[in-house]
Amino acid sequence: MAAVQVGGSPKNEPAREVPPDQSSAFRCLSARLCALRPDNSSSARTEIHLLFDQLISENYSEGGGVAPEDVCTLLVQACRLVPLNQNHLVSKVSQLIHHLLNRLQVIVDEQNLDFLLAYAISAIQQCSSWTHMEILQALAALVYCNGSKCQKYLPGLLGKSGILMKLSDLAQPDPEVRRAAVHCMANLCLSVPGQPYLEEPYPEICFWAFLTALQSPKSSDMDDITFCMKSMFHGLPGLNIELPTVLYPTPLPQYDGRPPVKPQQSESGASRPTASRKKKSKVKSKKIQQGEEEEEESSGEREVAPVAGLGREHLHEGDTPCSSSLGGQSLPVEGSGTAGKDRVPLPIRSAGWKRVSSSESDYSDAEGGMQSKMRSYQAKVRQGALACFLSTIKSIEKKVLYGYWSAFVPDTPELGSPQSVSLMTLTLKDPSPKTRACALQVLSAILEGSKQFLSVAEDTSDHRRAFTPFSVMIASSIRELHRCLLLALVAESSSQTLTQIIKCLANLVSNSPYNRLKLSLLTKVWNQIKPYIRHKDVNVRVSSLTLLGAIVSTHAPLPEVLLLLQQPCSSGLNSNSATPHLGTPDWWKKASSGPFLEEASVSSPKGSSEPCWLIRLCISTVVLPKEDSCSGSDAGSAAGSTYEPSPMRLEALQVLAHLARGYFSMTQVYLMELGEVICKCMGEADPSIQLHGAKLLEELGTGLIQQYKPDSTIASGQRVPVTLVVTFWTMMLNGPLPRALQNSEHPTLQASACDALSSVLPEAFSSLPSDKQILCITMLLGLNDSKNRLVKAATSRALGVYVLFPCLRQDVIFVADTANAILMSLQDKSLNVRAKAAWSLGNLTDTLIVNMETPDPSFQEEFSGLLLLKMLRSAIEASRDKDKVKSNAVRALGNLLHFLQPSHIEKPRFAEMIEESIQALISTVLIEAAMKVRWNACYAMGNVFKNPALPLGTAPWTSQAYNALTSVVTSCKNFKVRIRSATALSIPSKREHYGSVDQYVQIWNALVTALQKSEDTTDFLEFKYCASLRTQICQALIHLLSLASASDLPCIRETLELNGDMVQSFILQFLKSGAEGEDPRAPHSSHGRDQLVRRALEHVGSIQALAGDTARRAIMGFLEDILTVYFDSSGSQIALPELTSR
Repeated sequence: MAAVQVGGSPKNEPAREVPPDQSSAFRCLSARLCALRPDNSSSARTEIHLLFDQLISENYSEGGGVAPEDVCTLLVQACRLVPLNQNHLVSKVSQLIHHLLNRLQVIVDEQNLDFLLAYAISAIQQCSSWTHMEILQALAALVYCNGSKCQKYLPGLLGKSGILMKLSDLAQPDPEVRRAAVHCMANLCLSVPGQPYLEEPYPEICFWAFLTALQSPKSSDMDDITFCMKSMFHGLPGLNIELPTVLYPTPLPQYDGRPPVKPQQSESGASRPTASRKKKSKVKSKKIQQGEEEEEESSGEREVAPVAGLGREHLHEGDTPCSSSLGGQSLPVEGSGTAGKDRVPLPIRSAGWKRVSSSESDYSDAEGGMQSKMRSYQAKVRQGALACFLSTIKSIEKKVLYGYWSAFVPDTPELGSPQSVSLMTLTLKDPSPKTRACALQVLSAILEGSKQFLSVAEDTSDHRRAFTPFSVMIASSIRELHRCLLLALVAESSSQTLTQIIKCLANLVSNSPYNRLKLSLLTKVWNQIKPYIRHKDVNVRVSSLTLLGAIVSTHAPLPEVLLLLQQPCSSGLNSNSATPHLGTPDWWKKASSGPFLEEASVSSPKGSSEPCWLIRLCISTVVLPKEDSCSGSDAGSAAGSTYEPSPMRLEALQVLAHLARGYFSMTQVYLMELGEVICKCMGEADPSIQLHGAKLLEELGTGLIQQYKPDSTIASGQRVPVTLVVTFWTMMLNGPLPRALQNSEHPTLQASACDALSSVLPEAFSSLPSDKQILCITMLLGLNDSKNRLVKAATSRALGVYVLFPCLRQDVIFVADTANAILMSLQDKSLNVRAKAAWSLGNLTDTLIVNMETPDPSFQEEFSGLLLLKMLRSAIEASRDKDKVKSNAVRALGNLLHFLQPSHIEKPRFAEMIEESIQALISTVLIEAAMKVRWNACYAMGNVFKNPALPLGTAPWTSQAYNALTSVVTSCKNFKVRIRSATALSIPSKREHYGSVDQYVQIWNALVTALQKSEDTTDFLEFKYCASLRTQICQALIHLLSLASASDLPCIRETLELNGDMVQSFILQFLKSGAEGEDPRAPHSSHGRDQLVRRALEHVGSIQALAGDTARRAIMGFLEDILTVYFDSSGSQIALPELTSR
């Protein structure tokens, strides 16, 4: 961000050619000046005057061969020659300092700055007041980007009685001096990124000085307000402002006690209706060279100015970075993706504020120069306010910002009432395109990340209540934003502002809950944006595709969007849009004329003669040569390129990826055609095009996998046939995909290619030619040795996917090779690589369990015991890692302990490893880690209990394991973890596995306590798991009863005597309830729950009770009562006689 230097070249003056002798002329004059010695004679003063005039008259420019150190040396010598009692010479040397530093873009070094600052400060203190303006201009040039180097002078400048504080005070009669003083303060606050800021408390002193000036009654001179606003804007970086502890959506005077100033009539010109612009256009040609009218005429059509290297020279001219790129960046390097991720471009923060300079004599025109000048300054005040507002939005929390929502975002006006003033008022009515673009950027920043706030909106049903719910108010705001932005879209003529409108719409679409709103909002946006896809400005075309991508990615799949995608191609293209840049309705159909776009017959649209126009549009944008009608403004395309500019093609590929993710039923029709597009993209030289092609391939592969999942609701006849999927992947593997996997110069592309390769449909992989299968496996195993962490992480994940393929999981050699590769990645220094490797290790151990459950024991026999030991050791180490690694490491430990065969357990070297593994699981169950980690640890403990070969019940670790699980089931804050621990406690299948009577009773009592506390939570989100928790605890209690021994019964009876009614009521709920919130992994359905109680009753009845023990009878009576009540309530009496006779 650059502060402004007062004075400079005339507005809109093009950069002049540097004269070849510029540096030599400077050196000659500098040598003459340096040869002089201080002399008070009139002849010496005359010679100095002449030399200064010559130096000032030279039209220097940056890069003219004049070294910065030579400039500093000359200025120091000039100051030494001029005594402070010579006011005219002091004024002239000040002009020289300002002129040279400003024109040659010199930032004074620290050593010379010390001398020059001391001279300038002394000059202000000693010279006449008429010189103060020039001295302050020189001071502003000296301190530019040097605030942190002026520490010893800051008390004299910004202290309570500092020079700048006095000269900027409201009591200062000369407004030009006030403005120059405020300008000095602005340049003191300025710092470039990476450099130190001005130290406290001086930024805050400057801020309050700016704020005081802004809140003061407006004088007749508009320039004061303009420069104060500019200074406030530039002084914000690095500033810490003390805010009240509670913010209320009320005007600023609440906080500083200053009464609000009544608006004066002179402000009425700050905002004028759009209609007035038509009248001005008739006389615009006569005044095109000056004021706001020039900005209005040309700001939309100029080339985007570069942002990098912003300095003072960029800010000398009227078409500053702000004027040419507010509301739009130059061609983006990559597709902008979702609009929510677009950051507001830099130019709004580095707006080039127009300054008083010699060029402003242009405003001497008697017909209206002053009015034009005033309109220009008023527009800059609005732009400065918006720029400051944007900085504020970025620095405060969203929850604070949304308290002010209604102050800046329009609401649907009541019938007959006027529209409320909001940011949309500026967007629709402000005469300045730059101001409209600034307002849109602010609105975009408010909308960015607002999805959670807007998610409460709802208007699906007509509101007929005595009050308006908050959800209806937010829905009304969303509707009004749609309406106003679409109005602005139709009315706008500036390309840069158009780009901002469309980006703002994309932000709105990305964050609005259309599944809770009435239909038609997206339809209106869809139909309005269609014509702009052929706009002559490439930035408008790119942002239009971004908006379409936002539509097809928000809450996908939406029925409304599905209907829009199925519309005929010409629907909406002939709408009453104000944009004249329309092609013929079938312009995009050229996509089907290419020789390489031959669709397989099986993938042609069924029952529809109309293709999806959006898919065709994206395909044509990616693969077809650009049209002449658009080529003129495609500054972003490479020289000689026959295709659309890269940003357009990247955005089109992203839209295709969004469609594949959200609307695969539409995309699958073009599967083979898209495969050709991917091959073309991945075969190009541009890595970004290759990367987006690989991401599209991954989305298509994921869509195919989703279709074939067991829980998929898609009918088999509507799925893509496996034979076609095989053809598709064969084409990919015969194409450039293997080259992308081997492209070590572009590791990001390699990683994306690995992700794409992992999205192969398992059913199709088994049908691929054997050489292609070997190619995939060999590539992945080889890339696992990559030194790049992105590639290694992607490869580890892909191997974890492949090891689950049915055709590979019983291949002992492949599983062993994959295990070794994963274990190597688990030792990597990168956390991301280790996390992916741990996930893959969990998948690999899942494969071991699946293989163990097959009738063929060959896999278990052939799998290496040494490799099992290595896997156990690595999993134990990983269980001590970060939570991302730990959650899958404990899952792998549970599976490995479940997989161990008696032949392994008998070996001494395994015994120690088993003990260490179980201790790792116990500590993870109890540790205060992420809930996912503890859930996986409880799940793993349940897997350990499933292995009958382990000495559960007799081993020393048995009591520790049960104690850990009972602690979690009674006290863990997360109910899902409690459910999983209760499930683990119900897994052992024999009474001896529960250990001693004391251990058994402890588990029983813990489960009863957990049942009592099943509704005790302070977290509202946990209540939805209460039913599942009670279901699982009841199953565990009944399971324990069905295994109880005679010695256990007395303790069970004691518990039932104390809590029998509570337990009985919950078990009755368990029997009566359906599967509300039931864990899908639960072993028993709701229909067989009464059978569980029957079996428990039969088991207790079969126990040989000890002499004089009445516990057996009491427990049987308890169970019989439960069944009696249950059968009575369900109207069934069949089983009761049988039970009572027993």
